[in-house]
Amino acid sequence: MPEPIRLPTPPDTCELCARSVPLTRHHLIPKALHDKAYVQKRYAKHQRISATLWVCRACHNQIHRLFSEKQLALTYNHRDALLADPRLRTFVEWLASKPAGFMPRH
Repeated sequence: MPEPIRLPTPPDTCELCARSVPLTRHHLIPKALHDKAYVQKRYAKHQRISATLWVCRACHNQIHRLFSEKQLALTYNHRDALLADPRLRTFVEWLASKPAGFMPRH
């Protein structure tokens, strides 16, 4: 019997802005694409399931505003790639200076 896939333990702070707020799990390879052939060819099942970031709701919303599901799966599928995008990096740097209870209006 295969060993169960273990998800990373949630950190205490957002893995992007580092604020101490409630966190959500962002799937770096969107679940909606897990059954697509181009995704299955690139990533093993355990990678598709366990590749996650724990982020605050504001960062999570911004990720999905900026990138399509396909872009997330093929290009922005790890933390460094997300932060390499100047639009997201600028947002994260701005958000990091805000208090824990702050939620941007969009």
